Amino acid sequence: MGKPRKKQKGGWERVYAAVKKIPRGRVMTYGQLAQMLRLPGGARTAGYAMAGCPSGRGIPWHRVVGAGGRILLREPYASKQRRLLETEGTEFSGMAVDMSAHQWKPKKLSSKSRAKSHAK
Repeated sequence: MGKPRKKQKGGWERVYAAVKKIPRGRVMTYGQLAQMLRLPGGARTAGYAMAGCPSGRGIPWHRVVGAGGRILLREPYASKQRRLLETEGTEFSGMAVDMSAHQWKPKKLSSKSRAKSHAK
């Protein structure tokens, strides 16, 4: 058995606050979310946070997808996630979200990425 997962100090509230900012019809990847919040452990940590997402608090968990727009959940949740995204106008290319049309890039994240690329 692997190491026990450590919960972020103060819970996952800042992850959920960031997810609440994703607009309807847009998605963000687990990796993108982890990078934006500087989560130790990267996309996997973001996945743990989303797996523990509490219901009834208006957190749009369905707007977080895997790399390349793939839905990583198992059934029946995968179908539910796809249905929720489609009701918001999100288009799919095969089994994945069309990331060129629906990926959300918050200004905070994109300005940091640009600064890194200019530094190289």
